[in-house]
Amino acid sequence: MSRQILVVDDSDSVRRLISSTLRMAGYAPVEATDGQEALDRVRSAMPAAVITDQNMPRLDSIGFIQAFRRMPGSAGVPVIFLSTENADALKQKARAAGAIGWMTKPFDDQKLLGVVRKVVG
Repeated sequence: MSRQILVVDDSDSVRRLISSTLRMAGYAPVEATDGQEALDRVRSAMPAAVITDQNMPRLDSIGFIQAFRRMPGSAGVPVIFLSTENADALKQKARAAGAIGWMTKPFDDQKLLGVVRKVVG
């Protein structure tokens, strides 16, 4: 199974933190700055999982997840939603779009790895 994890966030520091954490745990992070770039990345290689921020330029996470779920091969790929927001309505929209998990920023590195290990292995 692929150990490639797509990290989608418009914040360079958050992307680097998540990628570094994943790399130290043996995963292969691939970064994207927004939902549109993330779609471009998955067209060439389907990841084992996606971690995506909510608010991003060009295409936010809800739009990304909806478009991603329409792509062949995406059905079994877990999407973890990462946001500073914690509103139930947004969580429901993320689940309806196809996210399977939710984490609130700021996050704990070990908790993030625990979620990734649970959904990817």
